[in-house]
Amino acid sequence: MHVLVATDGTLDTALTAKTVARLAGDAGRVTVFTVVEVPRQILSDLRSASTRHADPANVDVAYRREQAADLATGSWIGDDAFIEQYVNRVVTSRTADLVAELKAAGADVTAVGVEGESAARSVLEAVSEYDPDVLCVGTHGMGRFEGRLGSLSTKLARLAPCSVLLLR
Repeated sequence: MHVLVATDGTLDTALTAKTVARLAGDAGRVTVFTVVEVPRQILSDLRSASTRHADPANVDVAYRREQAADLATGSWIGDDAFIEQYVNRVVTSRTADLVAELKAAGADVTAVGVEGESAARSVLEAVSEYDPDVLCVGTHGMGRFEGRLGSLSTKLARLAPCSVLLLR
């Protein structure tokens, strides 16, 4: 059985690992998945605030040229590379404990993360791509409505094409 665990890093790792490893079974596999929401607009806002260019349409190109001239060759990594490094760090920090617990429980586990604007859409795309038998998701995440079933878990329970297990 293939189990996809969608997490924002707030799941109880010991309880989740115990439940998911048992569900996946000896021959199963587990994919731990997380979505990192990155406000890309902030990059251009920061550049606009820190440059003196009159034409905002040219800020990106001009800013990069200035950076390339001011910095040693190879030290400007660009926006996409910078964001990729950030996403990788967040994915690792959100999934490392759960992955370690799952490995200790004997599960064949892989951690995957993506940059996305909508957690629900990204998780549903991952379900389409990885085709799990079961999607596991927490009932409460980092949302604002404490004490209620989270809006993400509600959407996923309604829209996922596979069985959904809600974890407390």
